Amino acid sequence: MNSGIEPKSPRTERLNTKAAGIIGLAVMCSRVLGLVREQVCAALFGGGGAMDAFTAAFRIPNLLRDLFAEGALSTAFVTTFTKTIARSGDDAAWRLANKVATLTLVVLGSICLAGMVFSSQLVGLLAPGFGPEKAALTAQLTRIMFPFIVMVSMAALVMGMLNSKSVFGIPAMASSFFNIGSIVGGVTLGAWIDPDFGPRALVGLAIGTLIGGALQLAVQLPPLSGLGFKYSPDFRWRDPGVNSILMLMGPSVIAASTTQFNVLVNSMFASTLGDGAIFWLAIAFRLMQLPLGLFGVALGTVTLPLLSRLVVAGQMIGFRAELARAMRLMFLLTVPSTIGLMMLAEPIISVLYQHGRFGANEAAQAGGALRFYAIGLAGYAALKVLVNAFYALDRRKTPMLVSFLAVGLNLLFNWVFTFRLHWGHLGLAFSTGCVATTNFAVLYVLMYRQLGGLETRRMAVLLGKAAIAGAALAAVCAVSTHWLLSDWATQALVRKTAALFATMTVGGLVFLGVGAALRIEELHEVIAAVKRRLRRPQ
Repeated sequence: MNSGIEPKSPRTERLNTKAAGIIGLAVMCSRVLGLVREQVCAALFGGGGAMDAFTAAFRIPNLLRDLFAEGALSTAFVTTFTKTIARSGDDAAWRLANKVATLTLVVLGSICLAGMVFSSQLVGLLAPGFGPEKAALTAQLTRIMFPFIVMVSMAALVMGMLNSKSVFGIPAMASSFFNIGSIVGGVTLGAWIDPDFGPRALVGLAIGTLIGGALQLAVQLPPLSGLGFKYSPDFRWRDPGVNSILMLMGPSVIAASTTQFNVLVNSMFASTLGDGAIFWLAIAFRLMQLPLGLFGVALGTVTLPLLSRLVVAGQMIGFRAELARAMRLMFLLTVPSTIGLMMLAEPIISVLYQHGRFGANEAAQAGGALRFYAIGLAGYAALKVLVNAFYALDRRKTPMLVSFLAVGLNLLFNWVFTFRLHWGHLGLAFSTGCVATTNFAVLYVLMYRQLGGLETRRMAVLLGKAAIAGAALAAVCAVSTHWLLSDWATQALVRKTAALFATMTVGGLVFLGVGAALRIEELHEVIAAVKRRLRRPQ
């Protein structure tokens, strides 16, 4: 397909391919280690009220991480820092980094202290359904984990500096070190505090979270020092670079705030549904994020610079073609994942989590949530590409305004599905899926109008063919759930794992076979890219 882009040099092409591969692999590795972390917690503490307390406590500082460290701050800093290097050189960029790092330490350090002082009030506001003992434990854990936001925000700034200097390996793996540190440190300290792993052992798990955050920052400091950076506090914040970062952050922070507000609202609703609901939702969402991280983040990361170059070059026809192509690829990759997660939700949860104190009932409850979360997987993943397209067009306010609609819909859907229809925590998961799908649909229509089309006919043809291939995949899963996995709740782990693996393998091959027979163009494109990668000399 001719997109109107000049061919890139071989060196640049290799660099971009390598970077995309590293990022995709690292995201998947981090998500898998996060899954292991939750498996360990489920086995040691079960899926009841104790893990609800820890999950709710961790969610408060973690939401700030999503808002600042891995969201608006990271994007705005990398953009401005890279431009400063290009225009004024490394010394000016290091000075800007010192200013931003100092500002980050002061602002987030103040937020951290306030959060620690008012942790009881925060828990009362965000988890109103918790009883006195559970609320007190949650407040204690929140107080311990609040410094995590400072550590991980500094880690994000360091990662941005390294990426801007074309260093990708260690920064991409840094979040994996967080999971390793939190697992090893948390379990060790928890066992030391309470060998029976009662609620008191969660204090060790909370301290382990801080150990993981410190590791995520520490592993990136040696390569940064090797590039010539030396931190020196700088309070001279009246600087064009700092102002540029703050201006870029504005719409992104507001948009991200609405997303995090939805998460908090869901936690508030879940806290009223009894022991286990918050944790069931957390592990189900974690599983939904595995394909989201692998496909959504990887394609979103690769697409953004390409779309930005096309805008700068004035190649709007090429912009439209590449955006439409990226979304078609995203749907092709996420449709089979969605079907697999929906059809095999309970067996998947059972294989991964049904160990120790986490029983079949908890697996069934979390599996139901996973099934409803999966409804929004394709929308979530496609948003990773579509929102980047608005950023490339310098229309950052559009996703922000649409996110306000998402807040209202989330409140409405939560109330209807949870309280009016009495679906419990399943209603919260279904609401999340519906909001993600609606958010994508609205932004798609707005982008369609902006560009005067998005190759919608080709999109419809792809979705039709993918639906047929998906139906064949669903048939394989249905046969398996009624034959190989019908007694998943009591089945031996080895036999259950083998049956699940066989089902996923056969189902995937059936999807590929039917898709190839239907001549899905994007499927042939993916297969050809994989073959080229395998044949490429190392």
